[in-house]
Amino acid sequence: MAVELGARRIRVNAIAPGAIATDFAGGVVRDNGDVNAYVAQGIALGRVGLPDDVGGAVVAILSDEMGWATGTTFDISGGQLL
Repeated sequence: MAVELGARRIRVNAIAPGAIATDFAGGVVRDNGDVNAYVAQGIALGRVGLPDDVGGAVVAILSDEMGWATGTTFDISGGQLL
């Protein structure tokens, strides 16, 4: 899609989030402290992500400062499973 839409100056990117404390899977990572702590052990930044972590990445990717980025998948995981 990035190749097809590039001539129209439309950028196509994706975000690959890691474990985020949401209601995904019944909210187990958000609501169960033991699960949250276990998952956080496998994240380089030492914590499970929050919705604003992903939202901030979306804002950054959409900004003019990222205007040269297209056809890219951004790993927004805090370094999960490195």
